Amino acid sequence: MRVITGIGAVFAFIELLYMVMVLAGANAGNGFFIFIQALARPLALFWPGLFPVSDPNLAVILDYGLAAAFWVIVAGVIARFAAR
Repeated sequence: MRVITGIGAVFAFIELLYMVMVLAGANAGNGFFIFIQALARPLALFWPGLFPVSDPNLAVILDYGLAAAFWVIVAGVIARFAAR
């Protein structure tokens, strides 16, 4: 049960870290940024572009913030079922 919630937390952390890095204007050519981006984009699943907004900062918050919340919720639900 803790492993499942831990995995969900790690996925959510990656999403949030990428979101913060983009909003803070991190160097897109940096190796660490590229690594986090390569992890965050596939983990965002279907969220990017789901809600079209004109503000790019709001788009990042919606896309990756909702993906982070999704991973926390899904991991919690799966952990509950696994505990039964």
